[in-house]
Amino acid sequence: MGSDGTSKEDRPESVSKGANKAYRILESQGFIVGRTLGSGSYARVKCAYDMNRKHKVAVKIINKQKSFDEYLNKFLPREVEAMRILTNHYSIVKFYQIIETTSRYFFIMEYAEKGDLLNEVKARGTIPENQAGRWFINMFDGVKYMHGKGVVHRDIKCENLVIDAHYTLKLTDLGFAKKIGKNKSGDSLLSETYCGSYAYAPPEILKGIPYNPELSDVWSMGVVLYTMLYGRLPFDDGDHKKLLKQVQSRIVFPNKPVVSSDCKLFILKIFLKVPERVLLKHMKLDAWFKFQQIVCKQGKEEKANAANEVTATSDEDVTRPAGTDNSGETTHHRLSMKLVKEKDDGNDEIETTPTVHDIAKETMEINVPILTSEQPTVHPVSG
Repeated sequence: MGSDGTSKEDRPESVSKGANKAYRILESQGFIVGRTLGSGSYARVKCAYDMNRKHKVAVKIINKQKSFDEYLNKFLPREVEAMRILTNHYSIVKFYQIIETTSRYFFIMEYAEKGDLLNEVKARGTIPENQAGRWFINMFDGVKYMHGKGVVHRDIKCENLVIDAHYTLKLTDLGFAKKIGKNKSGDSLLSETYCGSYAYAPPEILKGIPYNPELSDVWSMGVVLYTMLYGRLPFDDGDHKKLLKQVQSRIVFPNKPVVSSDCKLFILKIFLKVPERVLLKHMKLDAWFKFQQIVCKQGKEEKANAANEVTATSDEDVTRPAGTDNSGETTHHRLSMKLVKEKDDGNDEIETTPTVHDIAKETMEINVPILTSEQPTVHPVSG
């Protein structure tokens, strides 16, 4: 561990000239950039140490020039809107700050020490049923919170679920999230944007027909649960025609590992066509789900008792962390947004008074460091 709070594996890798420019911008804002956590065609996620908050963060760097117009004009604004709404739940990755330059966006987010669920499954082969059940409850709590706020994720998959230091599962990557409308009866309006991964998509999306995005999220949750338990996807997405046939047929469970009948029955309730598919609010009536909730509650109580003696956790601590209420909402968190100007000559320059967009709730707070005249002004954030 260095004097700056970074470990050897989190320190910068060799980078290109363009990447160096991006990192200089982050360094000017108080971030020491480390290793790459993930990358895509137009974005990458880096680990960084936040000198202001004094802890590690994840930074999603989006290159505007490499992004397609539909993403910048349609999906990105939806992602920012979702960040604004979903700022305080224990099982959703926290978003601290958004920095925009003429060529990039920087999303400053909570860092999940244990990586994503896909890598965890690959490393362990399969996840024991009780552990998978607790993580499913974490996921359920997060999705329920999202839907309660009128937001759907639309890209729930193992890669978009991360595990923190306390082994709590958290939803991340709101790239396809959107605010959903309701009709006069209070039902969700159907969506016609077919996004996400084929392997996690329900039959209605694969058929290309308008779909209920909330029920689509439920199907994807079932795929995640199955994948944790059996170490493989329930459906083969290598061939679209074959995949469509599989998702419309009764799911077949492998003989090993051994999974309880109650758990299999719960999964079957998820892998049904609309309107027979179990609703999120009706999951609580299921016997297997009820048992997992009890286990999680017991773990929460044990964790609270242990916290009074030591500040340590074990691999079994996958329940709601301290600082959350019964709904899983957390406090003392604020999301701010600032603009940073880049000179045409390639040198980075920070405006002394950039426009700061208000994208967080009034009730949330974060300590902002005192700024000098050479630093960008950060205005109070309210919602």
